[in-house]
Amino acid sequence: MSYFNVRVPLTRVLVFILLFFCGIIIFYNRELSSSLALTKSRTFTIDLTNDTFLMDGKPFRFVSGEFHYFRTPRPRWRDILRKIRAAGLNAVSTYVEWSFHEATPGRYNFVGDKDVEHFMRLAVEEGLYVLLRPGPFICGERDFGGLPPWLFKVKEGIRLRQNDPTYQHYVAKWYRKLFTRLKTFMYGNGGPIIMIQVENEFGMRDHCDPKHAIWLRDLIKSFVHDTAVLYSIDPPHRRMQKCVVDGVYPTVDFGPFQNLTRGFKGQRLVAPRGPLVNAEFYTGWLTHWGEESMQSIPSEEVIDSLEQMLAMGASVNIFMFFGGTNFGFKNGANFDEKYMPTVTSYDYDSPLDESGDPTDKYFQIQDVMRRYMSLPNIAVARSTMKKVYDTVFLTPTVSVFDAQIKQSPVKDNSPLTFEKLGQNYGFVLYETVITENQYCETCTLGVEQIRDRAQVFIDEEFVGSIYRADSTSVDFNVSKNQKLSLFVENMGRINHDKIYDQKGILSMVLLDNEELLGWEMYKFPLDDVSSIELLQPTGNEKYPMFLTGILNMDTKPMDTYLDMRNWTKGVVFVNGNNLGRYWSDAGPQYSLFLPSEFLNVGTNMITIFELERASPNYAVKFSPQSLNKIVYDEE
Repeated sequence: MSYFNVRVPLTRVLVFILLFFCGIIIFYNRELSSSLALTKSRTFTIDLTNDTFLMDGKPFRFVSGEFHYFRTPRPRWRDILRKIRAAGLNAVSTYVEWSFHEATPGRYNFVGDKDVEHFMRLAVEEGLYVLLRPGPFICGERDFGGLPPWLFKVKEGIRLRQNDPTYQHYVAKWYRKLFTRLKTFMYGNGGPIIMIQVENEFGMRDHCDPKHAIWLRDLIKSFVHDTAVLYSIDPPHRRMQKCVVDGVYPTVDFGPFQNLTRGFKGQRLVAPRGPLVNAEFYTGWLTHWGEESMQSIPSEEVIDSLEQMLAMGASVNIFMFFGGTNFGFKNGANFDEKYMPTVTSYDYDSPLDESGDPTDKYFQIQDVMRRYMSLPNIAVARSTMKKVYDTVFLTPTVSVFDAQIKQSPVKDNSPLTFEKLGQNYGFVLYETVITENQYCETCTLGVEQIRDRAQVFIDEEFVGSIYRADSTSVDFNVSKNQKLSLFVENMGRINHDKIYDQKGILSMVLLDNEELLGWEMYKFPLDDVSSIELLQPTGNEKYPMFLTGILNMDTKPMDTYLDMRNWTKGVVFVNGNNLGRYWSDAGPQYSLFLPSEFLNVGTNMITIFELERASPNYAVKFSPQSLNKIVYDEE
């Protein structure tokens, strides 16, 4: 049976098809030419005479929200961007974290949660311009300020953030990869990126290098030309504006606690004319382990300062608008007289909380914005449903002392750093045997430079701990031929100023002032725990140990929080996703956010690596809300 009732000669059909496709090609070329013509007419510049930005020749000011795509799963990006737009903001600002995309030298990853191009496309679809902050140093309370730790290994004594040829070689390679992908997203090329930051708070360095700032400026210019405005950010103090360079517009950063007149006066010291810009207006603050409560700034102070800046005609970047989570081992640390690692939650007391739900601060900002910007007609729900799942009882699986998980050791006369071992994050087990000449009844083990925390064991029995923030030694009894073990944790590299922060044991290990030699080192990077989850329980319940269990689910997954108050210190994995660290003995964070994207219908594997003391009955409980805020609010 024929599908056609009318027969057409084959030659006529071929001619018709040829003409059809020729028409498509002609139409496409016309559209492309039109698009390119439009692209060439797009400009974003600075009018120094009238102290304003110009977008396509017209005065423009941005009010943006800081949102780091690497702090939440990709499926949540659109929702966060839409809420930023719904609040009346017209732009989003984001860092690009070098180590997130190049964890291993020369191996670049831009897929899944690392697909920064997808983030840019979503920004366009949600009606937002973009302020791009590509570092290469970003601070951002991230490990090593976003720099990849393998930089320590490429050259002994490498000078970071300076005019060092080796450092600049790797920066140039990274930027070539990054900007090859992002140059089409520049405003002058038809994209959303209106501004690009050069370095980050470069003037806060004790010895900032203007030559390096100029080199970075020229490198970025070679990729983007004049398709976006280059800018810098520094605190509003003359001594911190010492590395301002021509062709990079200086802006300032300060929070509600700063007098506005004084704050912008700091900008005018180095930019007498041009738009006023607070490029990091703080809605809250970061929190370190061991602090009394999660840091917060009252909404009233934020709203009052924001309204004053908008009334002055300033452009403002609200930092953070959504903070998110330091998943994995990516939290950073600060050093102010002592080492201070940052907690896993990066809630930051932001307008959108750690789960992305709007807070009262969000709606108050929205009310201010409607007086200065037109608000889009976008509905925003007060909160999303959270689920309290049934308690899961875990089973002890394996200890770090069990042969099943101890890889072949690296042997050396002296202990090696994580970096020399080729390990960026996680833990290393250092072991040696006490010789006949070294035993003593009451010994002092001294490690002057531990980075960052070591649990000390004699024949696998815990005898004490050393933490760089408060101790360098521990006392115990030891006999000859006993095994000494130090289980060392990298708790996060310093992300601000003193960034030369290698991990592990950096000094001699002394037993009653006598150096211990002959070390075996076992690596526990914990970048993949799937092989551990397949092990049968060994029966060895010595800490540190891994515990595993199953959360069964027969309905669509929902966000939740793990209640870690009855656990002590460690790391949680759900279906292989590293939720980050908990340290309930130190506080003030007592729960871990578990996004629904990490869960499946059916079975879900929960693995906890507990360093010191597990919950009674090895129970994992869930909460419908962050317990960190509850602790803060009750004080």
